[in-house]
Amino acid sequence: MNEIITFSKSHWESITAFIWFMFCFYGYMIYSQRMALTTNSLSSVLHQYRQAWMEQMMLRDVRVADTTALANLERSVAFFASSTMLILAGLVTVMGSTDKVIDMVADVPFAIDASRTEWEIKLLLLVGLFMYAFFKFTWSLRQYGFCAVMVGGAPSQDAQITERERKAFATRIAHVASLAANNFNQGLRTYYFSLAVLGWFINSWIFIALSSGIVWVLYRREFKSRTLEELIISRAE
Repeated sequence: MNEIITFSKSHWESITAFIWFMFCFYGYMIYSQRMALTTNSLSSVLHQYRQAWMEQMMLRDVRVADTTALANLERSVAFFASSTMLILAGLVTVMGSTDKVIDMVADVPFAIDASRTEWEIKLLLLVGLFMYAFFKFTWSLRQYGFCAVMVGGAPSQDAQITERERKAFATRIAHVASLAANNFNQGLRTYYFSLAVLGWFINSWIFIALSSGIVWVLYRREFKSRTLEELIISRAE
């Protein structure tokens, strides 16, 4: 118990920075999901576009354009998934030469002295974040694949179904597409927050500032951006 207290006192800045980072990371995830239910955001407005897209798709006999669009989305997700694997490989390589990296960063202004163990913990945090992002990207990739299957199995325009059934099928496809997009978005957010972790290697206060800055950037882009305004206006017309 005394060892834990001693460690906490000697590393209180790093512990505080880590707690603040986790609060920002998970707190913004929860906040954005709940806010999207009651206010306009990129995810909520784009879901409306996906709903309209799938309703129009149900009226087309030839759906090559729809499957091509889904394939393009899959390629974007696959790019980030493969890039994440390369980053993970690079991080594992860095962990094998921690001493050299410590010596290199020691010359950076405002950099604090940190032990090898502290550096390895920070690197493990980055590894954990990119593993999380990898799982999000791969799950998004699979969900887009499921969406493509649903589009292929959607009833044709001449199918003997009611308008209510047709709209319900379109709604289910749009929902799966939105789930895939949300997982992809969470993977991208993890990339943003991983950039904040780089500040931890220099100084805990820089880490705290970058974590807060990332939240502000994400909030502005998802809830207050010019792109969102244009999407809302176009949807209302």
